[in-house]
Amino acid sequence: MTTAANGTAGPAVRVRFLGDFELTVNGTPVQRWRAGKARGLFQYLVVHRGQMLTRDRLYASLWPGADAAAGSSLKVAAHALRRVLDAHPDRPGDSGIQLVYRDFGYVLHITGLWSDLDRFQELVHTGLRAAAAGDAPLARTRLRAALGLYGGEFLRGESADWVVEQREYLRALALRALGVLRADAEAREDFVELIEVCRRTLEIDRHHEETYRALMAAHGRRGELACVRRWYELCARRMRDELAVAPGQETQRLLATLIPAAARPAAPAPAAASAFASVAGAPPATVRALRPPARRAGAPARSADLRTTVPARPVRRARPDSRAAAALARAADQASA
Repeated sequence: MTTAANGTAGPAVRVRFLGDFELTVNGTPVQRWRAGKARGLFQYLVVHRGQMLTRDRLYASLWPGADAAAGSSLKVAAHALRRVLDAHPDRPGDSGIQLVYRDFGYVLHITGLWSDLDRFQELVHTGLRAAAAGDAPLARTRLRAALGLYGGEFLRGESADWVVEQREYLRALALRALGVLRADAEAREDFVELIEVCRRTLEIDRHHEETYRALMAAHGRRGELACVRRWYELCARRMRDELAVAPGQETQRLLATLIPAAARPAAPAPAAASAFASVAGAPPATVRALRPPARRAGAPARSADLRTTVPARPVRRARPDSRAAAALARAADQASA
């Protein structure tokens, strides 16, 4: 097939789903859609092209909650789509696009289609099979090419359930490809590629702990301990602030292995020490201030009821020893004689 734009052989229809949606027909971008749902209908039909999609399924995906028997939104969107793409069911235009109504549903046929979605999945699956077979060079080539197509999440900015489901599936594929490339870079000790792979991974999933550990280990081998700590602290902050969890034990053990001092708790500051004493059992200052002063000897004791007092028991005084006094008197008489 020859495109009208440049006269060269190639697909007449090019669709980009990864990142911002883009449709080009015969070299001309399609930017105006006659109905609001025509674009969503086309996106859904392309992903499921060749399948007969019933009206109920299309309504459930594109107009959730609407009654398929009562509305005409699907007919309006299909009519607008045919006009935009010259996709008449009996007389397809130069694009080779046909939107056919059949058996209470629609089916889309496209001749000469190129889609970044299809190509991305093909490259990832080929690369993963090559990695499983031990063909590292082929796996590296295919997975790098796949990630070159991953310009962003699937249909960025759209929030329909079917979009989110497809987005998460493709996101998982991208992370799997990056994981294989990360392990390959570690095995070859290619620090530059390892850093780039980790960067791409954190762009997709900023809470990917395995990536933080890979960065910590790589910097640790190079003796860059400050970088080790900074990556750990970034991981811990994101996990705490965004997921309300702490880094896993494996991440904490790696930090303690690379920076042994990190395993030792720091000495508490005076304020922290007093707070710790309060928690450990010592009463806090506010409690101590509320306690009554210590009772002096002989003072009346306080009962549990602060309004009454209990008199103290009298103190018995020691009786004088008369025998000792008589002996002293006799000694005085003898001295005077």
